[in-house]
Order: sequence, then C-alpha cells, then structure tokens
Amino acid sequence: MKTIFNPSRKDWSELLKRPTQTVENIEHTVTEIFNDVQRHGDKAIAKYTQLFDGANLETVVVTPDEITKASSLVSKALKKAIQNAKANIETFHKAQKTKRVSVQTSSGIDCWQEKRPIQKVGLYIPGGTAPLFSTVLMLAVPAQIAGCKDIVLCSPPNSQGNIANEILYAAQLCGVTKIIKVGGIQAIAGLTFGTEAIPQVYKIFGPGNQFVTVAKQLATKYGVAIDMPAGPSELLVVADDSANASYVASDLLSQAEHGADSQVILVSTSESLVAEVKNEITKQIVALPRMEMAQKAIDNSKLIYVDSDDIALEMINEYAPEHFIVCTSNEDFYVDNIANAGSVFIGNYTPESAGDYASGTNHTLPTNGFSKAYSGVNLDSFTKSITFQKISKEGILNIGNTIELMAEAEGLHAHKNAVTLRLKDLE
Repeated sequence: MKTIFNPSRKDWSELLKRPTQTVENIEHTVTEIFNDVQRHGDKAIAKYTQLFDGANLETVVVTPDEITKASSLVSKALKKAIQNAKANIETFHKAQKTKRVSVQTSSGIDCWQEKRPIQKVGLYIPGGTAPLFSTVLMLAVPAQIAGCKDIVLCSPPNSQGNIANEILYAAQLCGVTKIIKVGGIQAIAGLTFGTEAIPQVYKIFGPGNQFVTVAKQLATKYGVAIDMPAGPSELLVVADDSANASYVASDLLSQAEHGADSQVILVSTSESLVAEVKNEITKQIVALPRMEMAQKAIDNSKLIYVDSDDIALEMINEYAPEHFIVCTSNEDFYVDNIANAGSVFIGNYTPESAGDYASGTNHTLPTNGFSKAYSGVNLDSFTKSITFQKISKEGILNIGNTIELMAEAEGLHAHKNAVTLRLKDLE
C-alpha cells in the first residue's frame, strides 16, 4: 500500500484514479453479447452461461421446490440474522415514504404530485467469489415497499447450476416474484430485451463487476433505466490521532476483500496514524481467507497524509467515494461539508460493514466518482413521480392570457389556440 505525503493538487487526478479498465476496453465484448441475446434469446443465454459459469441448464428459472430446499439448508441463526437486517432495512426505507404534494399555484389552478411504483424491475445479485445475499435485502425490500408488481432477480449459478441457498432464502423472504439463474452481461441483456424465460423490465438495479456496469449502461440505449453505474467497491477513510488504527485497518481490509479491482484510501492529518494503520494492515491481512484477493486491492490502494482538514476535505470531495468513514475529533467539519459521497459512516464504532448488512441504510451506492451526481438506492429509486393538474373556469381565465402571449412569442399558434377557444366560450 503506497504512502504519499502532501501530494500536489496537480497530481490529485492521477493519484485518485480508480484501478479499473476503461469502458472502451470492454464495450466491444458487452455489445457483442447484447446483440447475440437480442437475436437468439434463451439460446444465447444458455451459451454464455455455459461459457462463463460452466453450468449447463435445462431451465434458468428457479422452481418453488428449489427455493424450499435451499431455505431448509440455511441455518436458524443465519435466518434470524437476515430477518433482523431485513427489519432494519424496512424501517429505514418505509420512513422515506412521502405523501402527495398538493398546492394551488393560483386561484382555480390545483397542481399535485404523486409517487407510483415502477411496475417491472430487475435485480442483479452478484455471485462469483462472494454470493451477496445481503444485496437481495437492499434491493427487494424497497421494491416491495414501493409496490413494484414484478420483481425479477438474476444471479449467476455455480458450475452445478445452483444459486446460493442464502440468496434464494432472502429472495423469497422479500417478495421476489421470479428468480433466474443467469449472471453477467447476459443477465443484463436478458432483462433488457426479454426472452422466453427472462421477463423484460423497465429498470435494472444492482452492483456488479466492470462488465456488468458497462452492460447496465448499454441497457439505457434500449430504453431501460438503471439505478446507477455501480462498479467495483471502494472506501475512503479520513482519520486523525483520535482514531483507532486497528479499526481503520479493518475497515480498509473489509472493502479490499471484495475483489482485486476494489480500492481503499486513507486520508489523514496524522503521520503517526498513517504508519500505525500501515502496520495493522500488514498484520491483519495474513489472517484473511481472501488474503490473495485483498492484497491485490491493497496494492492498488493508498495512504495519503495531508497538512490540514481543509485540504483533506477538498481531496475527498474530488475523489467522491462510494463509502466514506469519518474518524476524527472534529467529525462535524466533515459531516457538515462533505458534498460527494454515497454513504457516510461516523465515529470509531460505525464500521462500513454495518451499512453493508444491517443498520438499515442501503449499500447499493454510486462508485467511480459517480457520487458527484448520483444517489445511492433508496425508496424513490423504485418509484416515479407523476404530476397532476386541474384547472377550473376561474383558473383558465386567470392564466389564459399568460399562456397565449408565451405561445405566440414561441411561434406555437396551435398552443395559443387551445387556450383562445376556451376563453371565447367563457366570455
């Protein structure tokens, strides 16, 4: 893990670069698979499932019997833990419900806004090196609260053609309506175009590797919305002498173990803390079962010392982290002034793992600097706002001349006429 002291601002862009491939490097592969799925449907899906996952499946749709069997194999203790996490996630997301916003803009003109659920949503749940059943909770719970009618879940099978038992248990617990054994680019393509086995959806949610991220972005070209471009996981910690170095190291490693293309960064105003954290990482990483993967991520990660909190904050906002941990004596400075972050964790006893699993906030967050413009998944992600208006005779008399003048000035005479006809009838 490289240590950098007081980097020049002109070097920040290079210093804070993510260890990911550019879109151009992988877009050709994604486009090729999309075109194949669009033309050949389930036949193409089966081909890529065999190629990438080593699974030869008769059907990609998970049956009720498979769900029952999988659920029976999940321990009672883990079921209870999943249920506890689900309850907290439900509590936080139910609190995000908003009532109808209604206002009379002027006499006789009533305008209001109401939320409606997105009817068909697709949830992508990564499998691979770590089947993320926690992501099922993060996506299916708010989808169910929002009232989405069709909740389709896709997740890659293992070579035996199975999805992790925990994913299937969580899916049925949270009201998923259809579970598909398909992952990767082909899953996103299937949800985009629809096949005989995979329903077409209106919006796709969920994290994934770089190929899945580019596939989601390509899906938008075919009229399918996405939650955000959520790629490899990342974490930035800001800490000073008030922080516990072993805690900070454990938080950095908790994200590093996600994958070789993850990135973790420490920004600190304390040289001694930087040294302590570096030593702690060296000690803690050897005990991790996923040490090799975590080490690759650590090799792409950085420990950065800066002279002041002002410089640290400026750098952090430039990086725009997915996860941001604040462990400083003046935590309010960072909490009040952070502009770009997916989710913020405050204090020595708030590990990022809490948000990943059970505190209640959503862990599906914008990566790769997208937190400058994107929010993490929330209840509104599964709804759309529809505006309504009702204008009375009094209302059209009040606003009519304004509309006529504006429409005429834009050269849109049919727009003007739609009002003029009504005004003449009211004379």
